[in-house]
Amino acid sequence: MRVITTIEEMQNAILHAKKEGLSIGYVPTMGFLHEGHLTLMEKAREENDLVVISIFVNPLQFGPTEDLSSYPRDFGRDKELAQKQKVDYIFFPSVEEMYPRPSSVTVTVKERTNVLCGKSRPGHFDGVATVLTKLFHVVQPEKAYFGMKDAQQVAVVEGLVTDFHFPIEIIPVETVREKDGLAKSSRNVKLLTKEREQAPILYQSLLRAKEIIIEGERSPQKVISFITEMITEKTNAQIDYIEIYSYPMLKEVTELKGKFIIAMAVKFSKARLIDNIILEINEK
Repeated sequence: MRVITTIEEMQNAILHAKKEGLSIGYVPTMGFLHEGHLTLMEKAREENDLVVISIFVNPLQFGPTEDLSSYPRDFGRDKELAQKQKVDYIFFPSVEEMYPRPSSVTVTVKERTNVLCGKSRPGHFDGVATVLTKLFHVVQPEKAYFGMKDAQQVAVVEGLVTDFHFPIEIIPVETVREKDGLAKSSRNVKLLTKEREQAPILYQSLLRAKEIIIEGERSPQKVISFITEMITEKTNAQIDYIEIYSYPMLKEVTELKGKFIIAMAVKFSKARLIDNIILEINEK
């Protein structure tokens, strides 16, 4: 495994790989790797000749109230984990390498951002789209891997790739879960004992919602009310949002048909957890 810190060196390595006809799978990360990231790397390893991951804490996607400096970092640990997943290259640039001067061009995302988590983080996905545009040009992968736990990000990235005609296939990878169904997250360690016992209710409520939809319920509001009641009755958590939109366009729906997402964000005392499921109902 090789660690590369400059754009020029990374591009030269990719050029050499392309000349040899090797396929490239790519996993962009901000580091502090967890099992979700490792699953993406494993999938990339299965499907490509070379696996590249990037570790870059992107300042453009942090809002004015979000502390960039406190974002967790542990490159030594990340390097060990990547090596165990048989990653070929870690692209580990500095902020100065990625943004050597004020940008004359940035990317603005106009759709799929004013709902779910994007609603409370204006400008966040502009930062994501801008840095991914740069990284996609540097790494030039055939396939890029993203976790469906952040389904809104996947939708935005798919829109970016489609609109800008990147020759990249976006591979969404299912959410990695604990045995009791709780979506794996570095935030789970912040849950108090009682909260950790209650947290699996989030996914259970989504699965129960899926059941009532399969049984024939087509009202988004009734499904949202059902989930709200279940979480309120069985946990001490505060609901941030429970929303249903078409997927991946993330538009309002008045009837549950076609492909749609049921997504939630819930706050416990020291941790805000997100989860979602995507369903497709095709009726004649």
